[in-house]
Amino acid sequence: HPVAVGDVIASAPAPGAPDGLLAKVTDIVGTTEDGSGTTVQTEPAELNSVLGEGKADGTVPVDPSTMDIDPLVQGVKVSWAKTGDLTFGPQGAKLPLGSLRIDVGAAVETAAGAPASAAASVHGFVQLAPEVAFSYDGSGAGTGAAPGGAFLGLTGDWASKWSLKGRAAGTTDGKPVRVPFAELHADPVIQVGPVPIVVNLDLVCYFQVNADGRVTVDVEQDLKGDFRVGGNFTWAKGWTGVSESKMTGEPLKATVTATGKVKAALGAEATIGLYGTVGVTADLAPYLRAEADATAEGSANGTGSAKGAWALYGGVDLTGTLNIQLSIFGTPIFQKKIPLGALHEEWLLTKGEAATA
Repeated sequence: HPVAVGDVIASAPAPGAPDGLLAKVTDIVGTTEDGSGTTVQTEPAELNSVLGEGKADGTVPVDPSTMDIDPLVQGVKVSWAKTGDLTFGPQGAKLPLGSLRIDVGAAVETAAGAPASAAASVHGFVQLAPEVAFSYDGSGAGTGAAPGGAFLGLTGDWASKWSLKGRAAGTTDGKPVRVPFAELHADPVIQVGPVPIVVNLDLVCYFQVNADGRVTVDVEQDLKGDFRVGGNFTWAKGWTGVSESKMTGEPLKATVTATGKVKAALGAEATIGLYGTVGVTADLAPYLRAEADATAEGSANGTGSAKGAWALYGGVDLTGTLNIQLSIFGTPIFQKKIPLGALHEEWLLTKGEAATA
């Protein structure tokens, strides 16, 4: 039917609206010059105005071949498996359907005064199969009323194998050194009846090093697991955060020398939105942490001994926030960002002792 004031337009990504469009018509301006269309003025609309009392619940795998990928440093290689029979890598490791793999090898700042043999670097890969998750329950919601429940988030499988070598520099201005190495963007569409729900996903993959500049390491970890992060709405509790991750790691290499500590993460920062409006931000940071301590004893006759203990840990940090723009669901507006609730887990990979006389 002809476009009228009050109509709500829901559109998948299109020229002029690369993130999709959800808008309410506020005025009919006229027809286009060729007479084939109508020019209108709009304002942002809310999902309950088009979904009403309907229900929707689903997750959509993000097809890696549809992602816009921007490598940020040299040495980044991106590949994916759209079908289960693709293999790559020296061992020809098989990837699950829809997996994206990003390989990185880069130098990191080496501690001042460290010998050339202790030059610091990170190398390895992240393998990711992300899925956007969306649900809406309009039960009991009259026209224009808030829904009974809603969810927006990101889930997926994670695997990484990566190493840290050398003597990394200390922190910069008291903060860890973070180096983004790839940006990714996708706009998957979840079809709810005639309504295209456009979920905007941005991922920034990074490595981060926090070191005291004293310890030299050659450590490597093989990590696998999954994660679920997002915002969940119910009438009883309003908006609450969801932060879940199950990761397990195996040490592939572990050499730690000198006294000191270092923590290095190979992670991803995710932003999930609807129709170009940010709703959830999350930072998933699986990490390696090494620490070593040594004691020395000496005597007047020139003899002495030194002994030390070291340990290598794996872990994962998951943090994030819900943003006020989540009111696009038609839910009550909150006045500040809500923390998702930090998740922190750590496990011992391996440890050892050394003694010299």
